[in-house]
Amino acid sequence: MPKMKTHRSAAKRYKVTASGKILRHQAGKGHLLAHKSPARKNRLTGMVEVSNRNLDLISKELPYMKYSR
Repeated sequence: MPKMKTHRSAAKRYKVTASGKILRHQAGKGHLLAHKSPARKNRLTGMVEVSNRNLDLISKELPYMKYSR
C-alpha cells in the first residue's frame, strides 16, 4: 500500500499537544484591526482547541499526528 501524505497547509496551521488535542489560531486578527477594540484583539491572540465538529476532517489531513514542540 502507498503511504498517506500529510496535507501540508494543515500541518502548518495546526499544532498537536502532548495529550493529542489539535490547536488552531483564532480568526479575525489578520487585517481591518483599526476599528477593533484592544480588548477584542487581545482575546483573539493565542490558540484554541479545534471543535469536535471539525476534528474528523482535520484528523484526515494529519494522518501522522505527532506532538509538536
